[in-house]
Amino acid sequence: MSENTESQTAKRGRPKSRIGVVTSNKMTKTVVVQVERRMKHGRYGKYLTEKNKYKAHDEEQACKIGDQVRITETRPMSKDKRWRVAEILRPADTTLEAHGPATQSERS
Repeated sequence: MSENTESQTAKRGRPKSRIGVVTSNKMTKTVVVQVERRMKHGRYGKYLTEKNKYKAHDEEQACKIGDQVRITETRPMSKDKRWRVAEILRPADTTLEAHGPATQSERS
């Protein structure tokens, strides 16, 4: 009996974490984060960029599109949402978005 209680109280491992860029924040308390990783093709040796999108829980709704965030694995919160935003590493550059694209007359 004591063996069962020991295994139930055993510590969980460290949760996985990823760093990515917020691509969408249209949903309530949910953001879509795109994570890129470089990998080498097994046979041909070419380096490829693998892109994965994760839905992450954003309780404070603080994330904006373009923010670089760290997400950590958590319990399932919905059908697709198994990650949560741990921290915002670098906010998006809002100065360029506020003024819009530069016109030809402004560049010269």
